[in-house]
Amino acid sequence: MTKGQIFKIHSDFYYVYSDGELHECKLREILKKQGVKPLVGDFVDFDNNAICRILERKNYIPRPAVANVDQIIIVSALKEPELSFLQLNRYIAFAEYYKIMPILCFNKDDLISGDDIVKDIKSIYEPLEYRIVFTSAKEHDGIKELVEILKGKTSALCGTSGVGKSSLINAICPELALRTKEVSQKTLRGTHTTRHCEIIPINKFRIIDTPGFSNLKFDFLLPQYVDTLFIEMRDYRKHCKYPDCLHISEDGCFVLENLDKIAPSRYKSYLEFVKEAREYKDKLKYEGNKTECRSKLSGEKKLAKISAKSRNSARNTRKQNIYKEIDNGNIG
Repeated sequence: MTKGQIFKIHSDFYYVYSDGELHECKLREILKKQGVKPLVGDFVDFDNNAICRILERKNYIPRPAVANVDQIIIVSALKEPELSFLQLNRYIAFAEYYKIMPILCFNKDDLISGDDIVKDIKSIYEPLEYRIVFTSAKEHDGIKELVEILKGKTSALCGTSGVGKSSLINAICPELALRTKEVSQKTLRGTHTTRHCEIIPINKFRIIDTPGFSNLKFDFLLPQYVDTLFIEMRDYRKHCKYPDCLHISEDGCFVLENLDKIAPSRYKSYLEFVKEAREYKDKLKYEGNKTECRSKLSGEKKLAKISAKSRNSARNTRKQNIYKEIDNGNIG
């Protein structure tokens, strides 16, 4: 049995890196039946180009679907496409939810004139103690600082299409020559160049290049837990009159009493995420989410589970067979 790490997934093939070589592997059928879904970054045991076991994960995020990362580099463009604080706060909140260190990288600083936007960014995120780096893949500004942040770590680059993730990797390691594309002048939005997650080993660190996406939603979390994802609210929320306070219009809300200490763009993002979480709560309330499970866990394995309907059917069949034997005189 050999140990390795999944560097890339394409269709049903898993490309596992081990001892300086990349092995094209398939997932064992028994793991498929158990519902095992390997991710880029997973450490695995494999034999004869077949993955036999997924080793315990340090962490993971579902979008982009990667495992065992040390930090998330959230890449935003200062221009082309325009910087969206809502989208940035969304990525930060997801990193906080999965307890992975977020690093804020603001790319394309060669396209801005003046430093008003830079001052705004620093005034919002420096008090929260998030690490910030300003870069230009085109002019190579900030690339040395970014490399220092990456050293010795496995980092996932996240961000919407067109912010320059692949361009930054090319600036760090030009020989990779990753495919890049300009922002569409018609829609002013980026177009997808990276189609899948892939670990790229560079000197003393690893970068996970990921596809750009923007439709992350908090449709999996109850509203009263959204505030835990905002660092600036954590101390205030403890002193609210009600434990399930949503900090919107409640009496005795300590967050609202200190709203002047929270950046307006951060609070606006919080309200948007609470709205999404409320929609999820309403869905649970009116539709319900109780369905009969088709599998069950035994240790770390997922086993097929016989439904109640099937069990009843099997019992009825056995009864019928017993009655037949009684009628035939075989029992009695």
